[in-house]
Amino acid sequence: MKVVLHDNNKWLKFAPLTLTRPVGNLRIGILTNDERWRFLLPHVEVGFVTEDYLSGKFSPNDGIIMNACVILNREIADAITLLEDNSELHDGNDWIARRGDGSQKVNFSGNSISISERWHLYQLNGEALKSDFQLITEGRMSEPLSTTNIVIGDPDLIFLEEGAQVEGAILNTTNGPIYVGTNAEIMEGSVVRGPLAMNPSSALKLGAKVYGPTTLGPHCKVGGEVNNCIFQSFSNKGHDGFLGNSLIGEWCNLGADTNSSNLKNNYGMVKTYSFESKQIEQTDVQFMGLVMGDHSKCGINTMFNTATVIGVCSNLFGAEFPPKYVPSFQWGVNGESYRFDRALESAENMMERRGAQLSLHDIDILQFISDKSNGFSGNN
Repeated sequence: MKVVLHDNNKWLKFAPLTLTRPVGNLRIGILTNDERWRFLLPHVEVGFVTEDYLSGKFSPNDGIIMNACVILNREIADAITLLEDNSELHDGNDWIARRGDGSQKVNFSGNSISISERWHLYQLNGEALKSDFQLITEGRMSEPLSTTNIVIGDPDLIFLEEGAQVEGAILNTTNGPIYVGTNAEIMEGSVVRGPLAMNPSSALKLGAKVYGPTTLGPHCKVGGEVNNCIFQSFSNKGHDGFLGNSLIGEWCNLGADTNSSNLKNNYGMVKTYSFESKQIEQTDVQFMGLVMGDHSKCGINTMFNTATVIGVCSNLFGAEFPPKYVPSFQWGVNGESYRFDRALESAENMMERRGAQLSLHDIDILQFISDKSNGFSGNN
């Protein structure tokens, strides 16, 4: 079976996270949509309809087309696999999937979660996390939880994969499950209020305080205080400091005592940068923290204003607050450009510590972003 995840013309809605990946590869809940398909149908071929410059890494193919903004679950997957030729699956006003020309409309009456703005990623993370938890753990038994931990709520909502380590922590499942992936670790003194998802080899550092819904992608290391955040993968917030209602890309590093405001002093609705209009826009959202694109970093004691947006491969440091919007490939907080060769060297140095390296496709994507700067426009 072949499935194609279509950005549905929402690519810039989720930038800067989608400057380096298609919508179908965004992490929300525990998994990404392409991972969900491979979990449900291990032999499925997954492709993407996305921007041309991303298609070298995220290859297209021919097959059933699915709206990547809809979060896949078993019920939706079953309905998609049963679609007849030239049929389109709908949920209210949203299309879910189509086979052929989609001329025959089929109504989906089950449960679905759909995202259309980047802040929906953290706003709907709890629903997606609970759905993924049920999908992944159904019919399976957790590894045993050490008696050094304190559990508040239903212990059956804690699931440990093989190699997971949890010692001396307080785990509260009253508001949702806690999933600890393969070789992930919750260190001593951590206090966790679910829902929480920890993907393989991720870690909560000593004494971390985590409010759900929060997701740590693979190989992320998080400490301090975190509230309703998503880390895509391989990113670090290893020390004290507060981060709330925030979205962190891949290969990011937040220096010690970095703090981000997630609420205005007047409790009003926030304004944030839009990659579609290329300006700061008013939203109807009250809580919004930091959004940081892949390979960006900040120095110790960095303070971010409410709803700050950081592009890809920017390196921020200095005594002042960074601007509310920092473009890709910026050096420091004063608007200097970050030379491409030096940005690439920094990215490769961080990746080498984890035994990884940039592929030629990765370099092409970063070069395109560096050359294009703010001139993005969708083409799908």
